[in-house]
Amino acid sequence: MPATVWTLSNFLSLSRIVLLLPFAIFLLSETPGDRTWAALIALVAVATDYFDGAVARARHEVTEIGKIIDPVADKIVVGTAVILLVITGDLAGWVAAVIVLRDLLIVAGSLLIRRRKKIVVQSNWPGKVAVGAFAVLIILGVLRPEGWEWFRTATLWFSLAMVVLSTVMYAQRLFIGPTDR
Repeated sequence: MPATVWTLSNFLSLSRIVLLLPFAIFLLSETPGDRTWAALIALVAVATDYFDGAVARARHEVTEIGKIIDPVADKIVVGTAVILLVITGDLAGWVAAVIVLRDLLIVAGSLLIRRRKKIVVQSNWPGKVAVGAFAVLIILGVLRPEGWEWFRTATLWFSLAMVVLSTVMYAQRLFIGPTDR
């Protein structure tokens, strides 16, 4: 593989996928305190999502493969986390279905755009905001804080609104063309 694949920023992106195993083990454990560990691992994953882009720009490591690895890692991590939260009863199945379906549509659309227009589609701002809101939703689902149901509900609806906006923008790119200026 070319040397540009093995960059620090790509390593950070891929590390999110590696963090899924300990996250799942702690989340599914019934040992007291393990949910706190699962939440901490989720926070580390969120940090790598922020830092991979910052590192890529600072070190001039923005690559075509990195533009693919980062969002794919996000989709794998978020999809797996929400499915695990459905299994533990901490998230409604329909919410996970919406999130996973949206991600599958984005991957399919991105592949189609790449084939048709020979470009790698980058994440749009509502998609990035949605992933951030999903992270908050996941952490709230893991920790189950009492008295925070209102915030969890608000985060859920906000993230779904960002999903809709992001999907519309991706569809616009596919059928009309880029609108980012």
